[in-house]
Amino acid sequence: MKNLMIKRIFASCLVLAVSFTGCKKALDINTDPNNASRDKGTPELIFPAAVASTAGAIGGEYAVLGGIWSQYWAQSVAASQFRTIDAYNINQSDFNARFDEVFAGALNDYHFTLQKSQETSKWKYFLMATVMKAYTYQVMVDLYDKVPYTEAFQGQANLTPKWDEGPDIYNGLLAEIDNALSKDYQSGPIAGTSDLVFNGDGDAIDKWVAFANTLKLKMYLRMVYANPGVAEAGIRKLFDSGAPFLSVDASLNKFVDEANKDNPLHEFTARAITAQNLRASNTFLSWLVANGDPRIKTYFGNGPTYLGIDQGDYQNTNTALIAASINNSKPTDPVQFISLAESNLLQAEALERYYGGIGAQAKYNAGVTAAFGQSGLSAAAAPFIAAGGKYAYNSAGTFEEKLEQIITQKWASFPGSHSLEGFFEKNRTGYPKTSPVYSSAATYISGQFVVSKVSFLGNNLPKRLIFPDNERKTNPNTPAIVPLTQKVWWDKKP
Repeated sequence: MKNLMIKRIFASCLVLAVSFTGCKKALDINTDPNNASRDKGTPELIFPAAVASTAGAIGGEYAVLGGIWSQYWAQSVAASQFRTIDAYNINQSDFNARFDEVFAGALNDYHFTLQKSQETSKWKYFLMATVMKAYTYQVMVDLYDKVPYTEAFQGQANLTPKWDEGPDIYNGLLAEIDNALSKDYQSGPIAGTSDLVFNGDGDAIDKWVAFANTLKLKMYLRMVYANPGVAEAGIRKLFDSGAPFLSVDASLNKFVDEANKDNPLHEFTARAITAQNLRASNTFLSWLVANGDPRIKTYFGNGPTYLGIDQGDYQNTNTALIAASINNSKPTDPVQFISLAESNLLQAEALERYYGGIGAQAKYNAGVTAAFGQSGLSAAAAPFIAAGGKYAYNSAGTFEEKLEQIITQKWASFPGSHSLEGFFEKNRTGYPKTSPVYSSAATYISGQFVVSKVSFLGNNLPKRLIFPDNERKTNPNTPAIVPLTQKVWWDKKP
């Protein structure tokens, strides 16, 4: 913990771009970094480093996995870095570093921030750290199904924590959020530089409250097929109490076009490796082309022509595929935790499920408009959602038809550092649908998922990640290996 504390204080100084003297003050050169005192850390210093750690892991290497398994991208025929992901050939060590970063970095730092905030009654930081801890845990549970939770972060007191069940973790996190919302979070200021999500300005804490409620809504919707009674009760309580939801993006949006300071997906794929790896998957590209969607320029550049690769077809010898459209990540792209588009589309689904659809179309339209807005094209959404438009809401349709529309538009909003959500929502709802034929077939319907051509899972799509090798070597409580095809706890739709 002591070594990690100095590491995080230093990371915080880098993230906040404070002066040299500011960092020197935190890292006194006369202090042994191997024996730094615990009181050197404060919520103001540690919390932003934790947020940066969450964004770096979930919005970086994990986002590559999400983007390929959500079929936004396919492995290039001219490179090889992500072939194992495209082939569903994941081994136990592939994501060791990212798992370690999330637990030893982000989650450990949120734990410290929560302890310090409670000791000093800094309830704003207590709420902020609770929300980000819950968000980070939610992603890890959705990826691995089980992770250490109740016995985690005890240091030398327990180096082999048990791995808790997914539903127990969800219930615990929801209770933690409610507890944080019960505190006097309106008291005391936020240091603006320590709030990397909402900048600590004016009504920032109100935005954190909305973030907390929107995260709860997302978590309840995740469990809608596994624990329907709990999901409905939780969602109705949110809506009936008039809980505010996000009306802005909850994101980290402070990147600059410099090495080690840019968007983590761009850093990982364009700087650290090569931009040649991630090319347009025909699954997503064909859907954009079929609908004349102008976001194609945001996702895959200005064209004028676009070429995709069928998922997993990286061994194709057609030399034309060398010029397949490249993932158009930018160094200053934000890492979205929950976007405005996602917030509105979550609300649209909830209103369809539990309130007879009253207000659902307005939230759907707002969600699509916000998704276009992520590309600077919000005005362009109008003809798409107008009556007769490609994305016009089918208010007279069945619930499943409307759910398919909502989730498909969510899927179209997620490419980039938010791409894991497309994978999760596909597994939860079954949308976009899975095609009975491969994407090169004449009868293929654009936008439907296909099994990778080189699948190591037979005719199956992946459902999860396997438990990391580092944990297996050091913690005997790590669960037995399970296949990528084993569903996580909430994946119960009939």
